[in-house]
Amino acid sequence: MIVGELDPETGYSKDENAMSNVVPKANTLKRNPLLDIEAFGQSIWMDFIRRGTIASGELQHLIEADGVSGVTSNPSIFEKAIAKSHDYDESIRALILKGKASDEIYQLLTVEDIQSVADLLRPTYNQDNRDGFVSLEVSPGLAHDTAGTIAEARRLWSLVDRPNAMIKVPATLEGLPAIRQLIGEGINVNITLLFGLPRYREVAEAYIAGLEILAAQGKPLTQVASVASFFLSRIDVLIDPVLEVKMKTDSPQAGLAARLHGQIAIASAKVAYQIYHEVFGSERFKRLASIGAHTQRLLWASTSTKNPAYSDTQYVEALIGPNTINTLPIETLTAYRDHGHPKQSLDLDVSGAYQALRDLSSIGIDLDEVTQQLEDKGVETFIAALDRLMVSLKEKQAAVHELLERSSGS
Repeated sequence: MIVGELDPETGYSKDENAMSNVVPKANTLKRNPLLDIEAFGQSIWMDFIRRGTIASGELQHLIEADGVSGVTSNPSIFEKAIAKSHDYDESIRALILKGKASDEIYQLLTVEDIQSVADLLRPTYNQDNRDGFVSLEVSPGLAHDTAGTIAEARRLWSLVDRPNAMIKVPATLEGLPAIRQLIGEGINVNITLLFGLPRYREVAEAYIAGLEILAAQGKPLTQVASVASFFLSRIDVLIDPVLEVKMKTDSPQAGLAARLHGQIAIASAKVAYQIYHEVFGSERFKRLASIGAHTQRLLWASTSTKNPAYSDTQYVEALIGPNTINTLPIETLTAYRDHGHPKQSLDLDVSGAYQALRDLSSIGIDLDEVTQQLEDKGVETFIAALDRLMVSLKEKQAAVHELLERSSGS
């Protein structure tokens, strides 16, 4: 088993005030590469959410100036937003005074943020129902509980009550029937924690099966949407150290390992895109498309570069292509605005991508084993983030109650 250290994908820089650097200085002479990406059929979403950026108008500016057409969130992002900023202090205090428990506070805060972002993105959504979405994740503790995932997804969908919301469901084995059932009920789904190519094919087929359920009921297919969030940088984070060990040997594998270093995530994405064309070019899907079904677009997630030796736009430049989405954390969005060079790249050297994955296997690294480990670790990471947030909320509750007791005793 390959063992590696996995950084949480928070979408935040270490600077709590990262958003203060988001708004660019006016420069009428330079084109915005983020806007140019649209010409290649790719949408830019943002992997970041915090109440202060909504209230200040910064998110609205990103939508208008940078073409941000969607927003994604996860438990790590909300843990950073709520526990490590003061944006929510007044709301948390008010909810504590109303007697709300920590899990209720979390739900109320996140649902309100998702609703606010959905409303900001509604004009984008109204254009063609393909963009303008904001995602909210089911509890990561339900990742291996199909019935629990379905129940919570239904509840969150009802609470948010916005047509341009997406409920995030993990791409675990237990998540697959949940995806099928939720799509079959007309609930928009963002499939998260997706790493492996065989699992991606299963996710796409679960989406199609859900559409078939809707169609069999005579319900319209045009309003239901889904994206498959393929996580990238974490693949290289786990595989690169193993390759580095091989690179230091005198074996014939050393040179091959060097060529594969930092390339496996991108190779996986390019192969996933070929699977996308195969699945959604099938006769099975074409029948659904003829009555209004949309494809389930691939969304590139975990796109911040973890290795400082790599370009900070590595997971953007190499993966630009039609009918895809790239969801960027703030630092990557800012970097690409500054020095991105958009061109269609996702379908370049596809044969080389397949060869890279074959070469990886030939030097003894099992990609399926790696991606399963990443899935397991990803679930654990999100559970840990949510647990930390619950601890923080309970500490705030205790502080408010202690203050009230002191006031009443004085």
